[in-house]
Amino acid sequence: MKYIIKFFPEIIVKSKSVRQEMSKVLQRNIRNVLNRASVKVKIQDCWDKLVVRLDEESPCSKTPAEIAEFLCRIPGIHTILESEEYEYSSMHDIYEKVAAVYGLKIQDKTFCVRVKRKGNQDFKSIDVEKYVGGGLNQNFSSKGVKLKNPDMTINLEIDNNRMFLITSVYQGMGGYPLSTQEEVLSLISGGFDSGVSSYMFIRRGCRVHYLFFNMGGNAHEIGVKQESYYIWDKFSSSHKVRFISVPFEKMVGEILTKTDHSVRGVILKRMMMRIASIIAKKLGAGALVTGESVGQVSSQTLTNLSVIDRVTDTLILRPLVVTDKQDIIDKAREIGTIHFAETMPEYCGVISDRPTVKADINFVESEESKIDMSLIDELAEASKWMDIRDIPEDTKEMIGGDVEITDYAASNEVVVDIRAQDEIDAKPLVTDKPHLTIPFFKISSVFKDLDQTKTYLLYCDKGVMSKMQAMYLKDQGFQNVKVYRQREKQQSCCAL
Repeated sequence: MKYIIKFFPEIIVKSKSVRQEMSKVLQRNIRNVLNRASVKVKIQDCWDKLVVRLDEESPCSKTPAEIAEFLCRIPGIHTILESEEYEYSSMHDIYEKVAAVYGLKIQDKTFCVRVKRKGNQDFKSIDVEKYVGGGLNQNFSSKGVKLKNPDMTINLEIDNNRMFLITSVYQGMGGYPLSTQEEVLSLISGGFDSGVSSYMFIRRGCRVHYLFFNMGGNAHEIGVKQESYYIWDKFSSSHKVRFISVPFEKMVGEILTKTDHSVRGVILKRMMMRIASIIAKKLGAGALVTGESVGQVSSQTLTNLSVIDRVTDTLILRPLVVTDKQDIIDKAREIGTIHFAETMPEYCGVISDRPTVKADINFVESEESKIDMSLIDELAEASKWMDIRDIPEDTKEMIGGDVEITDYAASNEVVVDIRAQDEIDAKPLVTDKPHLTIPFFKISSVFKDLDQTKTYLLYCDKGVMSKMQAMYLKDQGFQNVKVYRQREKQQSCCAL
């Protein structure tokens, strides 16, 4: 079995030296990906295409379609033609070889023959199309030749004295071969946007590393790690990359307790960019990548994006900056990240109910001056780095037991409202049971000081943050924790 690999068209128009270098990189990437699947191949460079042959001396348990699927996920490949290779002696010999494969397949179907030819022959491509198509039509029970929208297209490629009979055609990923462009650091949150933006840079030939700001404990981190691993494993497994997690709860606490509600979202992003820039420099990444799109939320207006970008001289790239949300969701569905985004817990409690869409840089800097800026270096230093290949085993260790959800507080149980103060002021918790108010960013550090003879029911509007914090506490060994949900329908928390 052989596969004809067609380069992404932009590769072909490059200068000879650049095209040759990209071809070498693509060949190496193909070998790396297929080696992971225990598929050994030999690759021949034919200028405008690669010919990939299975190594006949190495056993292979993968089907031709499975091998083609691996190739479809490798950046730089435009089309994969699964083919059988033959030597031919005449045009009639070509016909006979095609008839042996397709004669019965065209029964009761319309068909056409398409030929691409390279080399010096005494015939043209259209001559072969007519001869082979006419012979099939005359000798087999088809519904005839149909040049537009036939039921079946028979594809042939003729290269000097060899012919390739195409048995299947697959659409490749396109783009540039991975690592032909510089490395980038993607700020990934687990939602629709950051997954798609990461994919787009992989497709453009960049090795993408992943940076996650953990504001909600293990549950959120597990989901983001799983999505990051999925993107890497499916589209960029030819190269090693890093997954980096920053413990960000302390910074969130500073922002919520010390800054004006109208600019918290902008300040939060500015702090992220500062830390991300430090990590990018350590990593050697040339740019930061985000999934932001103009106007999607309050922090993503042109004014606010400009204010955010001023905190760093590291290049910030936003591939989705003018992309509609539905188009982003459709792309997430296409690449397979949608099921992660749909089930990812939302982070609530950082954006107020009245965020500004035109932040004043002087006011933002004034509010930031209230924050302990030493936290930036502290959190960057506390970041956890790991090889993305270790994520499957790592997440197994992180997953703890489930958390009980209840709408009733017994006599020995205390409800703990973990929402931010803005949310509490906007919608106080109505209950006749005794309850405490401890913001989510403090609960993990003060829980040990509570009366451990009681059970604590964590509450937030949607139940997402409360479950995340409860899971974290259970992971720390506390079993006296549940999630509290009121029976009446609750108003949604604000999400970043």
